[in-house]
This record gives sequence, C-alpha cells and structure tokens, in this order.
Amino acid sequence: MEKRLLTRDQIAERIAQDLHEGDVVNLGIGIPVLVSNYVSNDSEIIYQSEQGVLGMGSIAPPGEEDPDLVNASKLPVTLVPGGSFSHHADSFAMLRGKHIDVAVMGGMQVSEKGDLANWKVKGAQLGSIGGAMDIALGSKKLYIAMTHTSKNGEFKIVKELDYPVTALRCVDRIYTDMSIIDVTAEGLVLQEIAPGYSIEEVQQVTEPRLIISKNLKEITI
Repeated sequence: MEKRLLTRDQIAERIAQDLHEGDVVNLGIGIPVLVSNYVSNDSEIIYQSEQGVLGMGSIAPPGEEDPDLVNASKLPVTLVPGGSFSHHADSFAMLRGKHIDVAVMGGMQVSEKGDLANWKVKGAQLGSIGGAMDIALGSKKLYIAMTHTSKNGEFKIVKELDYPVTALRCVDRIYTDMSIIDVTAEGLVLQEIAPGYSIEEVQQVTEPRLIISKNLKEITI
C-alpha cells in the first residue's frame, strides 16, 4: 500500500468525525480552524471562536467575506443560522466556566503526560501566551492538531517539554498527519495510523514509547 500522510484538511476532517451533536467546540489557530469547514446545514455542533463568535460556519467563499467576522486565524468565516456575537471577556467566560465541550488547538510539543507547548519556540525573545492557557485548561476535552514532526524532523511528541509550557496534563487526544494518539494514565495509546505506515515507523518519530491499541486501525477520511 502506498504511504500517504494526511493533509491539513484531512486532519481537520478526521477531527470533525469525533465531534458529537450538541458539542460546543472552540477552534484555535492553524489546522483547527479548518474543522469548521466540516459542518452540515443540519448539524447541531456549535463552533466557537475566542474573538466572540458562537455559531461559526465554514471559511467564507470569495466574494462573501465580512471583515468583521473572522476566526482565530483571522480568516473570514460564515455564521450559521442562530449564530451570535459576544464581548471578548464573555467569550473567555465561556471557557473559564467550563462551558466549552471540546477545544481544538495546534501544538509545537505534547508530552507523554499530556502537557502542551504551543505558543513560543525555544529561545524566542518575543511572544505572548494570549488565551492559549485559558482554552487549554478551560475546555472539557482538548484535542491537538499538528504535524507529527517538525520541519527539521525533530520530535513533537516528547517525553518532557523543552518549549515554554502552555498548560500541564491537559491534552486528551493528538491528531497528526501520521497518527491518532490518546493520552491516558498508562501512557500514549496509538489508536489509528495513516495509510501505508507501520507501527514501527510511527514509533521512530515519537520519543515516548507507544502503547498499541488492540483496536488499532487505519485512518479513513
């Protein structure tokens, strides 16, 4: 079988498969904002953006952009029927009050304990954590969407973080272009694997030892 890494859109589509009707879902910068493209007209999944949008739809098609309606990546989006706007402080009150069922965020590193680093690289002089800590700790579940390794081939799933920390023991599931991994009390459990890749190949680019799920399967999109 031909090896095939998932594209950014395919990662987003796969995440959308794990969301449930009635969920309120915060979408962060990068791959996560693409998840809103996978919402049907009759879906009861409610996408939220920290800017104060509740009921966010897909990325706006050309000609239908509204500069006052954007997602976390500052891309123009649509609003589903019944969608609403709120003050930035009220938006974060939704997070801090545990009213967000799932948050989907990008990641620079995730540790085997579920620690997250996603706001500044090592040695960077500038940067702000912004609302990342609130989102990571305020949501009931946290999914991370990222490539499995850095552009230089370095581990992004690590034993211990060596990037500035966003939040500790907060990640529930990791979605990469190569795999889907659950963070559990026993360790990292490999649940799904990209087409054509072997367990050994995924382990080679993952620093912690992976536990192999008894129900391991190929990622399907």
